[in-house]
Order: sequence, then C-alpha cells, then structure tokens
Amino acid sequence: MAMSDTSNARDVYAQSLVWDAHAGFELTSERDLETLAVWKGAGVDYLSVNVGYDVRDWRATVKNIALARCWIDDQLDIELVGTVAELDQARAAGQMAVTFDIEGMCALDGSVDMVRLYHDLGVRQMVFAYNLNNAAGGGCHDVDTGLTDFGRAVIAEMNKVGMFVDCSHTGYRTTMEAMECSEAPVIFSHSNPRALKDHERNIRDDQALACAATGGVVGVNGIGLFLGDDDISTAAMVRHILYYIDLIGPAHIGIGIDYFHDTSGDPGTDEDGDDFNATLGQNIDFWPPAQYPGGAVRCAAPSQLIEIAGELLAQGVPTEGVEGILGGNFRRVAEQVWG
Repeated sequence: MAMSDTSNARDVYAQSLVWDAHAGFELTSERDLETLAVWKGAGVDYLSVNVGYDVRDWRATVKNIALARCWIDDQLDIELVGTVAELDQARAAGQMAVTFDIEGMCALDGSVDMVRLYHDLGVRQMVFAYNLNNAAGGGCHDVDTGLTDFGRAVIAEMNKVGMFVDCSHTGYRTTMEAMECSEAPVIFSHSNPRALKDHERNIRDDQALACAATGGVVGVNGIGLFLGDDDISTAAMVRHILYYIDLIGPAHIGIGIDYFHDTSGDPGTDEDGDDFNATLGQNIDFWPPAQYPGGAVRCAAPSQLIEIAGELLAQGVPTEGVEGILGGNFRRVAEQVWG
C-alpha cells in the first residue's frame, strides 16, 4: 500500500466500529480470557466470546459463563454488554464491549427454556450445530437431517428474547430451513464462500444469498483451511470479502476471524493454536481428518483487520462499505435483533 493509502486506512479504521463476530479459543481458564488483550490491542471495539460448544458437556458452558462474568467484572477496559446502546457507551468510554456466543444447541440440554437463561447471562448468538447433528438440526460434517421441531421452537424463543440465529458450522438443509423459519435476520458469524474453497465448513452461494435476504450478515473467517491452502494472509481474507461483495453486496458482509492461540505461548509464535489443535486431534468425529489434513489449523490474527481495511480501500471499495464490513453491518442487525 502507498503511504497515502496507509494513512487513509488508519483514519477509516479509527472512525469505524470494529466488530469481530467470533473468538475461536476454547474457554477453559482465566488464561484464555487474558488473550482478549490481543483484540483490545488491535483496536477491536466489540468481540463475541465463545463460552461453549457441542464438543463439551452443557454444564461446562454454564461454568465458563460464570468464570467469564467474574473475570470481566474485574477488568477496567472490557465491558459485558447486552444492547447496542450499551455497546456504544462502552466504546465511548474506551472499553471493548463483549457478549458471549455458544456453538451448538447441545448446551440447551433439550430445554427451550435454557435460551432465556443464557440470554440473561450475556449470550447474544447461538450456532445450531457444531459440525455434527444434534437435537436442533444438522451439522456441516454430518448427514444433514434438517431443522427439527425442537430447532423450530428454539428459533422462536431466540427471536423472542433477542439473540442472533447463527448458521455457521451447520448443515446446508438446516441453514436454509432455519432462515425460512426465523422472523428476525439470520447470520453466519464466521463462514467463507465454498465457491472459493471447497470445504464442508464453507457455505454455498444460495446460503449466503438467503442470509442476505433475511437482512442478515455473513462474517468472513480467518481459518487457513477455509480460505485456501492453509493461507492466513490478509490477501486471502480480502479475496473472500470481495467475492461476497459481488455476490450479496457490501451491506451484508462482516468479519468473524475465529482467532485462537495457545495460552502457554506468546501470540504470533509457532506454538499458536497448540491447545486447540490437540483438542481437534482427540475429537476426529467433530473434525474429520479428510477435512482437516494434518490434524491442525491456523488462523489469521486481529492485527490484520487494519490491513484488511487498507486492502479493501485499495481495491476501490467505498469508505462507507469498508466501515460496514468492519462492523457497521453487524451493528445494524444487532439493533434489529438485540433491541
């Protein structure tokens, strides 16, 4: 980028609400929460923090939320929010706003009533199924049986309390039926176009188009296997964003990096991801070896967000389009869904 482009990117980034729709680490201890400094240092204004997924027992999710709430209460520069107004207040105060997300509805333990409980505790988005089928619907690495009656009831309750219906990690048929069922905009918090990389975790064009038709947003994800041949470069992420701009328009695109790193090492070292990759290797039903060759994944970092802004501007994306992709689009949908 030329010097003038770099300066312009910094200005646009500074004035934008920067929203990362999904942190990819598995929450197990305060050390994991301490990695939120990586996002804060990158100038992220809002982050959705994963507190549980179908790989673990639902009770672990409740304990993780308890841990996270206590830890966040002690932080001066991080604030748990529940509405867009609270998010705006946190940003104005120089704090990074966070909410929680859950990947997969095993966390409900078969009870629709758990949706409201999780909402009251700070959860603002839930994925249907984490790669494998569950009581609500089908996963992307399974024989997709579609949205169940329980799944339909869960969507109705999510619409009622004000929670994002998130279709990432979910089977094709289930996502299409969920988008038909929901009365509120639906999101893919972190899902890339399968047209650019044929991976089961990526989504087809008609899924992205259906999401946009609900008024929702698709977040581009930074996992190398989903971007290309383990490519975590800024250019790779921008390529996927530009594809979506042509397909669904800039107003329906966001970013959900899915970033994680090994809490026993320093961010940016070769040890990044060791904790998660150990989990991946021990649970090959959730992460089939054919889809995850080598049993390991790498991810782009939050520090690349400003580079993404600069590359999009250099590609001729208007400033307002870049601002929307950085976070304005997810904020717009949150105003509709969260209240």
